[in-house]
Amino acid sequence: MSFKKKQFESDIQKEANSFFRGGLNNPAFTFVSITKVELNDDFSTATLFWDTFDASKRGNIKAEIEKSAGKVRSHLAKALKVRHTPMVTFEYDSQFEDETAIENLLRDEKDKGKGF
Repeated sequence: MSFKKKQFESDIQKEANSFFRGGLNNPAFTFVSITKVELNDDFSTATLFWDTFDASKRGNIKAEIEKSAGKVRSHLAKALKVRHTPMVTFEYDSQFEDETAIENLLRDEKDKGKGF
């Protein structure tokens, strides 16, 4: 991955997080965090991976995030000052839940006497 691509992904992540916390007056976004950004090779599409600290509201938050995609893209265009702003898509990032599940499996195996 090129430095330019990595830097652009980082800039998008920083601006999107800032916008969700302060630019959108929606209480659903209080606990939303953009965890990772992936740009395609020609920088035309950015996938923003998100997570929330309140898993019980994930469905409602997902709907609200998808409604806000245009506003997020508009904010990115203004904040990043680039000629072509990528299309924005959102995807839930389950890495923390997956990590917890793996830790629980390993702990259960260790409790059964199987060491790793």
